[in-house]
Amino acid sequence: MPPVSKSLTTDTEIESLVVKTVRGHLDESTDIENAPLIHNYVVRVDVQSDQLVIELANAKGADRKRKRTRTVIKVPWHKTPSTRRREVLVPEARPPQGARPIRSENRATLVASIARGRRWLDELITDPTASTESIAGREGCSVRKVNMTISLAFLAPDLVKAAIDGRLPNGMGVARLCDLPAEWSRQRQMLGLAAL
Repeated sequence: MPPVSKSLTTDTEIESLVVKTVRGHLDESTDIENAPLIHNYVVRVDVQSDQLVIELANAKGADRKRKRTRTVIKVPWHKTPSTRRREVLVPEARPPQGARPIRSENRATLVASIARGRRWLDELITDPTASTESIAGREGCSVRKVNMTISLAFLAPDLVKAAIDGRLPNGMGVARLCDLPAEWSRQRQMLGLAAL
């Protein structure tokens, strides 16, 4: 089979390539539907970084367990790199060219802390016996840490999304985002960030 020049990214495109390859290899006519064709002839498809490895059963499809009669077809394939655009949110006082994005480990810590704060806040709302003291005792931390973490549950949604997407500038970690005012526009103002 000739090499495939087009980069494929979706499962549907990979499935189409597998069906086309199997039909070409077996010289099957188009009147057989894809599902029975794959069920009867394909044992395994291994998606690798540079190729698809398609393992076929014997041509009659009678015994899918016999390894002696299997055929392996390697089809060149490359995944298209992600082209999702990411912007760094820059404080208004700093020029954009000097801004660096938040470090990945700081971003992961921040996102986990936001989730933890939301979970603890929900616990306080729904469980009448819960308190910051009981959460601190269970988690092995101070009441102050519990309160600071819960304050992250009140971050503006656009700040949370920017944190998840890795668009916050370097230095916008847990310590900087704790204890911000509840009003979302004031949060951005105190951080020096334009509206997101």
